[in-house]
Amino acid sequence: MKTQIIDARNGLITEQVKFIAEIEGLQPQLLCDEVAAGRVVIPANKSHIKSNLKPMGIGRVLTTKINANIGASSIRSTIEDEIRKMNIAIEAGADTVMDLSTGCNLDHIREQLLAECTVPFGTVPIYQVIESRNVEQIDRDSILEVIEKQAKQGVDFFTIHAGLLREHLPLLEKRIAGIVSRGGALLAKWMLHHEKQNPLYEMFDDLCDIMAEYDVCFSLGDGLRPGAIADATDDAQIAELRTLGELTQRAQEKGCQVMVEGPGHVPFDQIQKNMELQMEICNGAPFYVLGPLVTDIAPGYDHITSAIGGTAAAFYGASYLCYVTPSEHLGLPTTEDVRAGVIASKIAAHAADIARGIKGAADRDKRLSIARADLNWADHLGESLDPQTARKIRQRTCKEIAENEKLNADYCTMCGKQWCSVRTNKEIRQAIKEERLVRP
Repeated sequence: MKTQIIDARNGLITEQVKFIAEIEGLQPQLLCDEVAAGRVVIPANKSHIKSNLKPMGIGRVLTTKINANIGASSIRSTIEDEIRKMNIAIEAGADTVMDLSTGCNLDHIREQLLAECTVPFGTVPIYQVIESRNVEQIDRDSILEVIEKQAKQGVDFFTIHAGLLREHLPLLEKRIAGIVSRGGALLAKWMLHHEKQNPLYEMFDDLCDIMAEYDVCFSLGDGLRPGAIADATDDAQIAELRTLGELTQRAQEKGCQVMVEGPGHVPFDQIQKNMELQMEICNGAPFYVLGPLVTDIAPGYDHITSAIGGTAAAFYGASYLCYVTPSEHLGLPTTEDVRAGVIASKIAAHAADIARGIKGAADRDKRLSIARADLNWADHLGESLDPQTARKIRQRTCKEIAENEKLNADYCTMCGKQWCSVRTNKEIRQAIKEERLVRP
């Protein structure tokens, strides 16, 4: 095996393509063609494939995927906490996990997480480059050393902020939020200090060589993504996107898989334009968006603001949504925040897949609706995206119903027996079935 994109170009249908095609209900040749064209990526490091990775694909012909960010900081969390978060995220339905740890023993954390991670696993290598040195001390050798070390460990995709160029920085003058990307801000600081171009851009071909060797997928980072809706779709964001389009082509020509990261905070009415711009500029490479959040005024509820934007983004062109938790803009998320963020993002992705007409997307909805109409509480709860929470709410809100009847009662505490329209509809359907209803 070379890389997924090279093998696909050579007409080789890999085991990973076969596996994903079966799961998604596609013909393997169709999926192979999409990988060859760069419109689908399969983040699957050769080392991770040999251990515990369950392959998945990202692209418009597939269901919309979601990512969950985890990671310790120098102030809070432990490796045990992050392992718990990762497992909860995967259990709740995350398709991938990214470790954004900073300020601690990153090699150890990554090793422990990868040992248990069964889904594609991503990192932002520049964080580790800066771990043991000041930003100003970053150099070519230190970057390449970290990139290769993480690739050898089995990381499946890297966020690489190579599209933020020195000439883009003056475009930030009118922004409210400036640079909200950690990687983007650190690289901007380096460029201003050294009065030089972004080192990741300068050494991009060398990065491609390492990525191709291990088949690590590029996730080209949007260091200038808007961090406020007032900054959305501005000159800085679009200038970087055009550079990302150039880098997408360069990486694909060197046999690397590429997806492109996108905003951020975007008013609802600008989401379609953003998705269409990326597809045009980056030639259909999978678009990976953070949210997008459609308003700035909901701290504590930003998993909801991002889900609203996420459905629109996935409908109009995004293939991959990065979750946002209730802790966004406030602090490091807890395990409860991780679960809430994953479920909100899964809802957004699923709603978009239904609207896009993805084959089989609405099947689960139909099964749940049938169970709901039949007052079949066991199947009703079991088909939900988050059965754990649904059962908890059912138990809490129906405490007046006898314990042994909670899953069998033909009513709930919203209306009670006499006012329950679902219960009444069962009687009406039965009457129609028995032809007791008088028809005009």
